[in-house]
Parts: sequence; C-alpha cells; structure tokens
Amino acid sequence: MNVDFTEKYRHKIKAPSELIDLVGAFPRQKKTILCHGVFDVVHPGHIRHLAYAKTKADILIVSITADLHIKKGIYRPYIPEELRALNLAAFEMVDYVLIDNHETPLKTLTELKPDFFAKGFEYTSTGLHPATQAELDVVEDYGGQMIFTPGDVVYSSTKFLSLAIPQVQLEKLLLLMQNNEISFKSLRDTVQKFSNYHVHVVG
Repeated sequence: MNVDFTEKYRHKIKAPSELIDLVGAFPRQKKTILCHGVFDVVHPGHIRHLAYAKTKADILIVSITADLHIKKGIYRPYIPEELRALNLAAFEMVDYVLIDNHETPLKTLTELKPDFFAKGFEYTSTGLHPATQAELDVVEDYGGQMIFTPGDVVYSSTKFLSLAIPQVQLEKLLLLMQNNEISFKSLRDTVQKFSNYHVHVVG
C-alpha cells in the first residue's frame, strides 16, 4: 500500500470513543450524519449517496462493516477493511470513517447518536426490512432522524463482483510483490534456486 496515501488519510479513521469526543454529545451544535455499509467496491451510487448526505449536515461520518461480519459470498469482502476505510477517507466530503466491529450498526447508533442516519432509497422499495426498522427505532428513540437519499443511480457491488469473479490468489500475490518491490524476474530467479534445496512448508 502506498505509504504517502495511507498517511495522508489515516487521520480520518477513528475509533468510536474518539468520534464521540470529536463531535460531542447529542444534541450538538454541529449536525452529524452517519452513512453505514460495506463499501466493498465504491461505485457511482455510493458517491451520490455520500454527496447527498453531506448536504444535510455539517459532519459526514461513514461507518463500514468489519471484514469479520461480511457474509455476502466466498470472495467477500473483496477489499479488506483497512483499505475500504482509506478509500472512503480519501473523499473530501467524508469527514470521518469508522470500522464497525459489530454485525449491525445498532451499537454505533446508540453510542454515537448521529443527528441523521442516511440510508439508500432502495431500502424503501419493498417496505422497511426488519433490520432497517430496528435501526429506525434506535434513531427515533434518542431523537434523531433517518433520511433516505435519492435513488437516481442504483448500483450493486455484489452484482459487479458476480460479473467478474476476482482472482483472489493472484491479486494477493501481486499486491504482496508490489508492497515488497519484488519483480517477476527476481521472484522467478529465487524460485529456480529452490531446485537445490529440500523445502519443508509448515502451516
């Protein structure tokens, strides 16, 4: 991972306790809005969702589901949580990013108490899902408001990935080589030297 990129945006990624100190207790003078999701592959629908949310408050916080709790398929998440967080932090409109280590955003909503909780318009297409209703109940209980962002552009990260199943093993190798500045030639030369050794792999 590019060190300069990481250091430039890492300061936006906060723990829940840090965010509470930064934005203050509810009700607060500067309004906050929370968007929550996986954000595995950020697409135009995500960008419009975040941009609209930013217009509704002073501070935009994006929480992402930690890798441990993503259950969308064998290749998911495609992007690990730290990189997903950095990708979102790179957007100028995003003020803070939180990696949510819980299965749902309910605990974050209860502790942080954002003034607004933004959901995509697609969550209203067939009535409120029980999970969305549970989120709404928490938000309304402390006096916040759930808003639904316009659904003028709707995409699905899951559909994108199903059209082009990632070559996970290859891409992990390429990323490892890139991070350690290893070329294919040097890797090949090193592997060819193994013919003179007896190799025992443990793990």
